[in-house]
Amino acid sequence: MASQSESEPATPKSVLRGHQAQVHATAFVRDNQRLASGDAEGYVVLWDLTIMRPRAVWQAHTNAILGIASWGNDKIITHGRDHRLIVWKISENDESRLSTTLPLDPLPDERPQPWVLHILEVNTMNFCSFGHCPASPDGGIDEILIAVPNTLASESVDIWKLPAQERLYTVHAPEKSEKSGMVMALDIFHLDSSLVLVTAYENGFVTVSQQDVDDSWNLVYRAQSHSQPVLSLGVAPSKDYFLTSSADALLVRHPIPKPSEDRPPILGNIPSTNERKPPSAPGSGMSLLSAALAGEPRPPRLQKKPPREVQTQPLKILNTKHSGQQSLQIRSDGRIFATAGWDSKVRVYSAKTMKELAVLKWHQVGCYTVTFVDMEVSATQERIEVPKNESDGESTAIMPSSKDLTVKERRIKQAKEAHWLAAGSKDGRISLWDIY
Repeated sequence: MASQSESEPATPKSVLRGHQAQVHATAFVRDNQRLASGDAEGYVVLWDLTIMRPRAVWQAHTNAILGIASWGNDKIITHGRDHRLIVWKISENDESRLSTTLPLDPLPDERPQPWVLHILEVNTMNFCSFGHCPASPDGGIDEILIAVPNTLASESVDIWKLPAQERLYTVHAPEKSEKSGMVMALDIFHLDSSLVLVTAYENGFVTVSQQDVDDSWNLVYRAQSHSQPVLSLGVAPSKDYFLTSSADALLVRHPIPKPSEDRPPILGNIPSTNERKPPSAPGSGMSLLSAALAGEPRPPRLQKKPPREVQTQPLKILNTKHSGQQSLQIRSDGRIFATAGWDSKVRVYSAKTMKELAVLKWHQVGCYTVTFVDMEVSATQERIEVPKNESDGESTAIMPSSKDLTVKERRIKQAKEAHWLAAGSKDGRISLWDIY
């Protein structure tokens, strides 16, 4: 990518045109070979990044789309303002029966939809997109957890489990943040086998809650560094900090406290379990059954763990002097992060120093969403197995040269290896930048 000191400004590698309404959500799916984008009219476009053309177009919701994410390689989750969260089954084979006509080009008939696997009726009055993570700490994709604002109390969060469609928990707002307003952004993830929920609120308040061994939720961090509603948050891949952006001009780095180690229960001041009280004599006012039970040893009384100290200080606050940065996302290698600005600019920062590295200016109106490719996929290149020694049958993996690949294989390789940053705007266009 061109540096800021060079005379020529940076330009996107490609621009995807096709949405009639503003683009609200983007996500790279299927090993970075597809980009899913959702707009304010509920349309989803699945772009093939090997040819920069649509592979599937359908209307997923009757209102604006708040968020998009992948679940494995054959499922896409969409969250719309029609109070629905839908899981769609759409493998590469499923694409062939779907329309490729873009929303800009109206059709006389309705576009076919992918197969619907699950529908959750959720609260979308908050304008808050969902959070998700694997249901188990080992990262298996058979089951996932979905976090969304509570249906009745907009300051609380419901956690659902799919595919069971079972609501597991409702995490209420901490006492001192009850007047913090609606949840504006959230995320959920596993940390050292403990489930962690990060929430950000309408009044600039942010919290971190961790699940205990008894399924209770403990507040471990809270702070109010923003003076305006929090617009987005991003959790670092290392899971030791997260960043928030707001309608004000601040970017704030917050700590994620490590879960406390399991501690043995604390025993109360009780007599030794080996001591027995002699049964009372007849006529003392105690029944024979009570007297017999009185002589049995009693189990020790358990005391609740003392509450953990709640951290309240952010790690760093940066005044960027640019208000309205949203859709904050940290790249999967943890090196940089980006924001989409109301002023139409995409800004890229160093995750370590929070120093502004680049300002990407192409759109003429406000940007609403940014997303990075998964760098682990980008770093994984196609390999082939060749015999190492014919006598022992061992083999090794080598990189095939470009001349050994077909045109299709070269395009797939380029799509997987590109360090894409996608930005969606109010103009209905998506700019693709190959960055660092």
